[in-house]
This record gives sequence, structure tokens and C-alpha cells, in this order.
Amino acid sequence: MISNRTATAALVVAAAFALAGCSGGADAPASVADTTWGTPDTEGKPVITFTADGGLGGNDGCNVFGGNWSETQNGVEISDVFSTMMFCEGVDTWLTEANAAVVDGDTITFSDEDGKELGSLDKTEFTAPE
Repeated sequence: MISNRTATAALVVAAAFALAGCSGGADAPASVADTTWGTPDTEGKPVITFTADGGLGGNDGCNVFGGNWSETQNGVEISDVFSTMMFCEGVDTWLTEANAAVVDGDTITFSDEDGKELGSLDKTEFTAPE
């Protein structure tokens, strides 16, 4: 026969496991759905918007670009990026070379396919694409 104390302890342990399994946990990455990063409407400055449907778009400071994104365990994977190909002297167009990103608070850091850090942008007010 199980004592009331043992039964209560078993219920508490079971509830703790159930709650731990349901929570996102402190290590869960923040979603980038419906977020904008960078400085919108500023010529020569990069900006990127991630929409909830898995699309992305922005400006690398010179060229307009678009593509797709998906969340991964470690952050964001960027794929199928397309861009206009204008020449803009003195503008670093690093953003269109990114294929991954990691969010840390209000900063997103982008890297290339080799894991090399390309640059970071600060979060701004979300601007829905037109």
C-alpha cells in the first residue's frame, strides 16, 4: 500500500516533469517572426524584415533583397536569397551573404555558410512589407 506522503511526492515529481516538457525553456531562441532589424528608410544602411510566413526582405544598404527563413535550434537559417545587383560605391553589402543568424536580446548577428560573423543589427519597430 502507498502512503499519502509517497503518493503526494510522486504527483509533485510528475507535475514538475510535465511542466518542464511544456515550457520553451530559458535556452529556447526568440522567434524572429514579424520583426525588423536595422534602420528602415535610411539610405546606405542595412535593414531586414522577417515575416511570419517564412519570408524575408530588406535592403543591404544598396540593393533590395528577399528570401526565406526558418527557425532552427540555434537561431535562424536563411535561404533562397535573391537581390538586385546595383553597384554602390563605399557600401558594404554583407547582409545578402548571410545564411544564418542568432538573436541575443535586441541584437541579431548574421554569419555566412562557414560560420564567419558578418555583422549585427539592432531590433527596430516591425514594419510590415507592402
